[in-house]
Amino acid sequence: MSDRLYFDWNASAPLRHEARRAILRALETTGNASSVHAEGRAARALVEAARGQVAQLVGAEAKNVTFTSGATEANTLALTPAIETAGEKRKRDKLLVSAIEHPSVLSGGRFPPEAVEQLPVTAAGIVDLHALRKAIARTERPLISVMLANNETGVIQPIAEIAGIVHAAGGLLHVDVVQAPGRIDCDMAALGADLLTLSSHKFGGPQGAGALICRGDIHIAEPLIKGGGQERGLRAGTENVAAIAGFGAAAAVARQGHAAPMARLRDALEAGLKAIAPQTVIFGEEAPRLPNTTLFAVPGIKAETAIIAFDLEGVAVSSGSACSSGKVQASHVLAAMGVSPALARGAVRVSLGWSTTMLHVEQFLGTWNKLAGSLLKERRGIAA
Repeated sequence: MSDRLYFDWNASAPLRHEARRAILRALETTGNASSVHAEGRAARALVEAARGQVAQLVGAEAKNVTFTSGATEANTLALTPAIETAGEKRKRDKLLVSAIEHPSVLSGGRFPPEAVEQLPVTAAGIVDLHALRKAIARTERPLISVMLANNETGVIQPIAEIAGIVHAAGGLLHVDVVQAPGRIDCDMAALGADLLTLSSHKFGGPQGAGALICRGDIHIAEPLIKGGGQERGLRAGTENVAAIAGFGAAAAVARQGHAAPMARLRDALEAGLKAIAPQTVIFGEEAPRLPNTTLFAVPGIKAETAIIAFDLEGVAVSSGSACSSGKVQASHVLAAMGVSPALARGAVRVSLGWSTTMLHVEQFLGTWNKLAGSLLKERRGIAA
């Protein structure tokens, strides 16, 4: 499999060597992190060291990091009416989410369906700030959830501006920054986020680990998983020490960033796509985007057919989100952007990472040059 080309980094990044070493060291530790004996304290030390590393990644305090099984759990923990601050103990009465969020956010978390409202986005994939202001004006104690960067298009949201609007109206802002670490800055204070979600495996840590980070004066009054007092009572259950240790190690490496090299490779890839098929559409091209993400379509080519063809040629790409149990289906993100269903059905996502090279990009384009012509001919043959 070493000769295959991996272009699906937004779905999951390869495990960092540093994370693998941290995991192996943790697996050699016997104790339960909640035990008070020496073995337990050794396990606890690994958890707390990782907590500090994850906090540093987003400029937060370690005590405000709650480890979870991943971003979906962290989002569900965050999206609850029972969020208290020092100055407001009453429950949140409304959840406003952008129409391009991850399914775990679109589902509304623990808010009742009637208390959840979706915010529209522009054709470029940016949250409609006018609609946000109008929606906030209709509620008294809102919680707003907007991702920093979209997992399909890579479009980056103006989170600091959104935070200003939300806070001026007395609301709280949750930000899913899952796709950001190692690609763009995701400092919690600079963003103005009150709650923030991270996922380990998106930047080189193990799968099955994530975190919710809260502003210091925020308290979630109703834990999602109740039981013991782990994670300061916010998430019961014995900690997955090995996964958390790997999460922390990957977070430490992600602070180095790789934006500039990835942006150059992405630009070369997109120029190549258009040279091969001038009718290629790059979704969100006019908006600020992650430096590693391209979502494109060629009219007349279906994503499912293209993805299978790529896979047979040894190239891993996707149709967008990898959160639909392997299904290739219409993108709710592109639908929210007003993209026609016919064009959206052809959307293919290509995402790069720290080990992607120009040679890889050239090999990808060589494969696509061969595939695109045959797929278009096949499509014209069917139409005839």
